Amino acid sequence: MRLLIAAVGRLRAGPERSLVDEYLRRTPWPVEEREIEVRRRLSGDALTAAEADALVAAVPQGSVVVALDERGETLSSPAFADRLGRWRDQGRPGVAFLIGGADGHGPAVRDRADLTLSFGPMTWPHLLVRGMLAEQVYRAWSILEGHPYHRA
Repeated sequence: MRLLIAAVGRLRAGPERSLVDEYLRRTPWPVEEREIEVRRRLSGDALTAAEADALVAAVPQGSVVVALDERGETLSSPAFADRLGRWRDQGRPGVAFLIGGADGHGPAVRDRADLTLSFGPMTWPHLLVRGMLAEQVYRAWSILEGHPYHRA
């Protein structure tokens, strides 16, 4: 199963980039990252809609779409691993994780999402969300494989 992390904005060199790289390096699943930038001068709902359209366009055909949003469902790490494992076992070709811009996701992403996932009710910087997601993907793999990384 292939994974995609598509996010609005650029992740430059620094501790956040290092964190993402560390966990993606550990993860045996193939993970692609795509950074989405809307180059037109837009603001408000128009910008959010353009970002959403670009994120949805990045999703490979047949992929499960997971939108990260503070209003989404909160899952424990084992429950997250279970979802990924079920999608893998159902023969789904991939999972696309979508991280919106500063104003969240537009309607195109919300309409397309198979799961809206939250890392809790707090608002997290988008740069940290990528690192948190990369770690949870690695943790999910370790849970599914019985690797000792996850100690419940």
